[in-house]
Amino acid sequence: MPEELQVELRSEQGTKRNRRMRAAGRIPAVLYGHGKENLVLSVATDQLRSVVRHGGRLVNLTGAVSESAFVREVQWDTWGSHILHLDLTRISLHEKVEIEVKVELRGEAPGVREGGVVQQLVPELRIDCPAGSIPEKLSVSINALALNAEIKAGDLELPEGATLLDDPETVVVQCVVPAELPEEAAAAAGPAEPEVIGAKKGEEGEAEE
Repeated sequence: MPEELQVELRSEQGTKRNRRMRAAGRIPAVLYGHGKENLVLSVATDQLRSVVRHGGRLVNLTGAVSESAFVREVQWDTWGSHILHLDLTRISLHEKVEIEVKVELRGEAPGVREGGVVQQLVPELRIDCPAGSIPEKLSVSINALALNAEIKAGDLELPEGATLLDDPETVVVQCVVPAELPEEAAAAAGPAEPEVIGAKKGEEGEAEE
């Protein structure tokens, strides 16, 4: 379900004006696409943060504009603490978009009870999906993941109408025996043989005589 984002038109632009706008609790935004004119907008910071926190990508714009839009890019500051700018693209619910979706593991792998560890190798996957069917995440059940087994990108269930854009042979998650740490390997090998320095010196002395 698309979240609602109330927007206002902004007549002033520029770095200093945008900075003052953020200080007043609003984020500058741009809406473009579908052959229409670009619109410079602003949105309340708290409302935008809520949409971003929920992972929303499709929004219904209300207020100065009444359209469906896709959250194309959210620009953050250097520390990732404050939103600086928002790019929106006009879109219809049936239009397909390319998007990266978070991969989330659920369940417990039987291979762990056999001494294995679960390793998630891919945090996100790229899919081509109708805008109205964009999932918040791709859930992967590991309840049947045995020791030395793996789950590939092509094994994942996608939303209706979606297509995987990444290589289907990409390993997303696996259960493997953990590698030994260097200290553990050294302990398993046992104590090293001491070097008989005195005997070596004696041999060297005899050779010199």
